[in-house]
This record gives sequence, C-alpha cells and structure tokens, in this order.
Amino acid sequence: MIPATRVYLLLILGIAIAPITAIFFDIATSINLTLVFDVIVLILMLVDGWLVRRNRVEVTRELLPRLSIGRDNLVVLRVKSANTNAIVQISDYYPSSFDVSTPVLTTTVPSNSTQELDYTVHPNKRGEFPWGDIQVRQLGSWGLAWDNRKIPQSLKVWVYPDLVGLRSLSIRLTLQSSGSMRQFRRQLGIGTEFAELRNYRVGDDLRFVDWKATARRVSTTNAPPLIRVLEPEQEQTLLILLDRGRLMTARVHGLQRFDWGLNAALSLALTGLRRGDRVGLGVFDRQMHAWLPPDRGEHHLTSLIDRLTPIQPVLLESDYLGAVTHVVQQQTRRALVVVITDLVDATASAELLAALSRLAPRYLPFCVTLRDPLVDEMAHTFTADVTAAYSRAVALDLLAQRQVAFAQLKQKGVLVLDAPANQISDGLVDKYLQLKARNLL
Repeated sequence: MIPATRVYLLLILGIAIAPITAIFFDIATSINLTLVFDVIVLILMLVDGWLVRRNRVEVTRELLPRLSIGRDNLVVLRVKSANTNAIVQISDYYPSSFDVSTPVLTTTVPSNSTQELDYTVHPNKRGEFPWGDIQVRQLGSWGLAWDNRKIPQSLKVWVYPDLVGLRSLSIRLTLQSSGSMRQFRRQLGIGTEFAELRNYRVGDDLRFVDWKATARRVSTTNAPPLIRVLEPEQEQTLLILLDRGRLMTARVHGLQRFDWGLNAALSLALTGLRRGDRVGLGVFDRQMHAWLPPDRGEHHLTSLIDRLTPIQPVLLESDYLGAVTHVVQQQTRRALVVVITDLVDATASAELLAALSRLAPRYLPFCVTLRDPLVDEMAHTFTADVTAAYSRAVALDLLAQRQVAFAQLKQKGVLVLDAPANQISDGLVDKYLQLKARNLL
C-alpha cells in the first residue's frame, strides 16, 4: 500500500490549521487536535487501501511470440475491472535493453468492463531476453491509497531478424506472382520460360503474340490475339555468404551492420525460394561458422531463420578466400554467389577483391556492401567549422576509395550493389529480380 497525493495534502492541511486552532485553544489542545486529525487521515487511508484489494483489476499481457529486431513490436495489456471504477497505473517489466514508447500506462476502467492498453517495444539486439512481471497500482475509491502489487507474467522472449519486413516482402512477391504487378515485371525485363497465354493488351510486345493459338481462337470467335507470357527461368542456385567479421560489428542507425546484412540475406532467400531457386546460406569470419546447403521450399526459410537468429558478429578479420573456397568445394554447378559485407578501400579489401575475382567467370559473383549513411551525410554537408571540414574531407576520401574498389570489382566481372545499410534489403531484392528477369544467371 502506498499513500496517495491526497493523503500528503491532508496532512499538510492539518499542520497548516494548527496555528488557527491555537487561537481558540491552548497549544497542547491544538497539538492534540492536529494529531487526531492526522490519525483519522491515516486510518481512512488504511481502510481505503483495504477496500481496493477487494476489487482488484485483472491484467493480462499479449505479445507476439517472436519479436522483430529494429521494429516497433506491439504489446497489449488487457485490464478487467470488478464492481467499481478503477484508476490504475501499469508498469510492465520489459527487457531493459529495449526502447519503449510508453513506460507507464495510466487509465480509468469503468466497472465490470475490459479495456485494452497498448505500447510498443523496439529491440536493437537479437537473442533471448527475460520479460518480468506486471507492476500494477490501483487507486482506492476515496483517492487516499494506492494498492501496489505484482502480477506474475514472467516469460522468455526471442528477438528474431526483421520478420515484419519478411511478411511485407512475402505479400509483395505474392502480388507479383498473381499477375497484378505485370507492369513492374515488364520494367524488369523479359523472362525465358513460358508461363501462360492471355489476351492482348495495349502496350504488349507484338513479338510475343502466339499466332497459332490466336488463329485457332479467331476461327470460332472475334476475340483479341493471345500473348505468350514469359517468366524468368526457375530452379537456379542462389548462394548467400554473410560476413560476421569485424567490419560488421559497427552500429548503423541503431543496429549492428551484421543485423542489417542478416535482414537482407533473409529477404533475398525468401525471394529466391519464391522464384523456385535453390537457396543456400553461409555465415563466415575466419572460418565458415554456419553453412546451410541449397534447398527449396518455405520450410527451408524457417530453417534459415532458426539457425541464423542466435549468431552474433565477432571482432575477427574475415577470411574471404576461405569462404569462397568452401563455396567452390560445395557447389560445382554455376550459381549466383552473393557476398554481403563491407569494404574500406582497394588496399584494405584486397583479399575480398581477390576472392570475388576467383569466382568469375565460372560463377556469377555479386558483392553487396552496407554503407553508413552518416558518412554520406557528412560528405555532402558543407560546413565552415575547421574540425567538421576535416571530417568532411575524410568522408569524401572514404567514398572515393570505395568507388575505386568497386570499379576494380566490375572490371573483373563482379556485380556490385552499394547502398545504405538501412536500405539494403529492398535494393538487393530488386537487383536480384532484375537478374532473374534478364536471365543473367
């Protein structure tokens, strides 16, 4: 039980009126009257606290079984009142490392009703976290005492990669596959496998009119010509190598670069599986830390998520040649090999350049680098401050050195995608769809 603000105000009032009572009574009587007043206030507070215990609210928590890193995850607290109106303050013991939208929730619940309160948590790290009980304070009917208690609701929660982003991407891919985004697919390019016949539409390429099928149809009806719809070739192999070395430990927009890379790797894996490809994924540092051989199907994506979620980046220099050698030994047929990492310049990243060059032309190497948008902002912000000017000069030099390294990669037949870490997933998926549509693999 905790005294409410009203109790302290009444006690102060008792002290304030003591000089007034002293005018009509002697000092001893005035003191006794003040003490009696304070005792009455305290007794009423105890009674108020006892009464509220008879009408305690019920509070339950609902949250997703798997939280997404870097996202606002909704938490719902359901409050059910008894026979009286209830004024409550609720503090949930979420993991201390999470950012939270509303630490303390306050509401008034009408009698015999249920009210839902919600807030969001924003985890910045993957893994398992303890979630504690629910602290509830309920104000008594007279406003003199708070009933303070804990409701047992402790549990363990897992923070996964960006599952919210994967669900959004899944919907997008479904819309594309259903044909409602054919305009987008025409922008990407022309496939090589026959998918279906459909009626001619304004703007369609006349080269894809199926004249034989149209002739058979026209002989019986005045229907429009039939168009052959071609889709990218299926059942190719996509191999993703995700670096978890020193360069991937830096934080970009609140998450480690490795987390952005992991989100991009899973988005690419989902897209590849939806396009019928066999997808394999490896995580490496000085050695191949985890390797999941190429496979198909939605179950494979679940295996990837479960296997990769506990993995964290380490402060070790990555062995790119070792990772590429592992791929060459495991995959003898041609495949698209995507290496998700970062580079500094041509000199510091010489091993990466040599490793990717080893893949061409037998494989199709694709280097994906996660740039820090703060470096871009610093490089493109003019300043008159001397210290900031030096920082800008360093940022411009870093970007120039990256471009030199990318130019060397392109000369050796390596595809390159360099984008801010927090935007890499969408760019990587779009680039992959372009490769598939143009049948470059």
